Amino acid sequence: MSGRAQEKVDIAQKPPARLWKSFSLQDALYLGFCATFIVITRAGLRFHLKIPGHSMFFTMFFLMLGRACVQKKGAATLIGLVAGILGALLGMGKGGPLNILKFVLPGFIVDIAFALYPLVVTSYVACVLTGAAASSTRFFPSVLIDWLVGMDRTILFQHALIGAGMGMIFGGLGSALIPPLVRRLKNHGLIS
Repeated sequence: MSGRAQEKVDIAQKPPARLWKSFSLQDALYLGFCATFIVITRAGLRFHLKIPGHSMFFTMFFLMLGRACVQKKGAATLIGLVAGILGALLGMGKGGPLNILKFVLPGFIVDIAFALYPLVVTSYVACVLTGAAASSTRFFPSVLIDWLVGMDRTILFQHALIGAGMGMIFGGLGSALIPPLVRRLKNHGLIS
């Protein structure tokens, strides 16, 4: 066989490169489940409570749960990205594609918290602080979206601060549910 023909055979035998090499099918199912349930809870449980930030309860719950189940870097950010794209495609929120930031930024903060302290899910205090810190990122997309809409700056910052502050409370409460749930999942051998 000539050198050129042998080279073509070698190229054909190489397995195709995967985009997400570190995630298995089981990981993808966990992440997809969590991203889907973030969107479903936002759509299905649209309570008109007149309390800003209440949607962060389920958002932080599923972001933290997904990151606890899939112990890999970028898992929560990926959950946020998928949930943000689904939410934007379904027309949820007033920001259109900018609403993706409302999901990706909290996921990124959760990933940073897990990188700094891998045992976040074992401590109530660490979970609540992580949930509150991740929920506070709601401030930046809210300011950007309200500014693009043309809202007055004074009202814009008040709206963003109130939304982020209440989101921190609800995000912390949603994250507080994670330690006992993860403990039970580990006891039953569902996650490692």
